[in-house]
Amino acid sequence: MAAYILRRLLLMIPTLLGIMLLTFVIIQFVPGGPVEQMIHTLEQGRAAAGGTLGGGGADVTGAMMSSGEGSYRGAKGLDPEQLEQLKRLYGFDKPAHERFLQMMGNYLRFEFGESYYHHRSVVELVVDKLPVSISLGVWTFLLTYLISIPLGIKKAVRHGTRFDAWTSLVVLTGYSIPGFVLGILLIVLFGGGSFWDIFPLRGLVSDNWADLSWPMKIVDYLWHMVLPIAASVVGSFAVMTMLTKNSFLEEIAKQYVTTARAKGLSEEATLYQHVFRNAMIPLVTGFPGMFVGAFFSGSLLIETIFSLDGLGLLGYESVINRDYPVVMATLYFFTLLGLLTKLITDVTYVLVDPRITFDSAQ
Repeated sequence: MAAYILRRLLLMIPTLLGIMLLTFVIIQFVPGGPVEQMIHTLEQGRAAAGGTLGGGGADVTGAMMSSGEGSYRGAKGLDPEQLEQLKRLYGFDKPAHERFLQMMGNYLRFEFGESYYHHRSVVELVVDKLPVSISLGVWTFLLTYLISIPLGIKKAVRHGTRFDAWTSLVVLTGYSIPGFVLGILLIVLFGGGSFWDIFPLRGLVSDNWADLSWPMKIVDYLWHMVLPIAASVVGSFAVMTMLTKNSFLEEIAKQYVTTARAKGLSEEATLYQHVFRNAMIPLVTGFPGMFVGAFFSGSLLIETIFSLDGLGLLGYESVINRDYPVVMATLYFFTLLGLLTKLITDVTYVLVDPRITFDSAQ
C-alpha cells in the first residue's frame, strides 16, 4: 500500500499543475479583466467630473479602486503611462508564463495574495466565509447520513411493501425539487412571505446575538439554520437512501445470509451481525469525501435566497468581478484538497474491506 500511496502522491503533482495551467490559459482569453474594469471605472469618473484625469489621475485611481465595478470599453483617451501603471498594479506588465510560474511558486508556499476586488488577503476572505459554508455543509451532511441510512435499511428490510412504495415516492419527489425552489417555497410558507412568519431569513444569527446568553445563542443559531438546511437536505436524501437500500438488498440476496438463517440466527442478528458490515462498505468509503466536502461546500442559490454570505457567493462574485487571485487560489486549494480526499477514500476501501489490495496495482 505504501508504494501505491507514493505513486498517487506523485501523480497529484502533474494533475494539479495541469488543472491550474488550463484554468490560467482560459482566463487569459476572458474579456473584461481587472485592468479593463479599472479603465472603465476611471473613464466613468472622468466623465462624471466633466474633465480629464490630469495630475489628479493618481487620486482618482485610489478613489476608484474600491469600487471594482464595470466592464471593458477600451482605453479611449487614457494616458499610456497611467495604463502601464495599472498593468504593473495588477501584475499584467509581465509575460503570461512568468506570471504563471510566479503564481505557482507562491501557491507552493501557500501565499495566495490579495483580492483585486475586496483588497484583502485571500486567506482572510475564505476564513470569513467559512462559518456559513461549514454550517450549511456539516448540518446537511449529518442529517443526510442520520436519516437516510436508517431509512434505507428499513426500506431494504421491507422491500416491496407499502412502506417502501410511499417512502420512495416521498424521497424521489424531494429529489426532483431543486433546492432553491424549495427554499423559496419555505420562505413563502414560514418566512413571512404569505403565510406564517416563524423563521428568520437573514444571516447565521440575530443582530443582538452577542448580548444573548449561551443557551439562547445556540437556539438563535439553530433557528436561523432551519430553513436553509431544510432546503439543502431534502434533495440529498434520495441518493443516499436508495444507495443504502440497494446495497443491503444486494447483500441480503447472497449465500452467506441464507446460511446464517439456516443456522437459526434471527433476522435482526443476521442483518446487523453479517449484512450490516458488508453493506456499509460503499457508504463508509464515501464518508471521507463527503465529510471534508461538508466543511468547504458552498451553495450559491441557497446562500443568495437566505442572505448568507458564504463560499458559494464569494466564488460567484470573484468570477463576475474577474478577481483572479481569489478564483485561482481557491481553485488550487480545493483541487489539492479533492485529490487528497480521493486518496483517503481509496485507502479507506482497504481498511474497511480486507479483500481489496493495492499490492498488484500498477
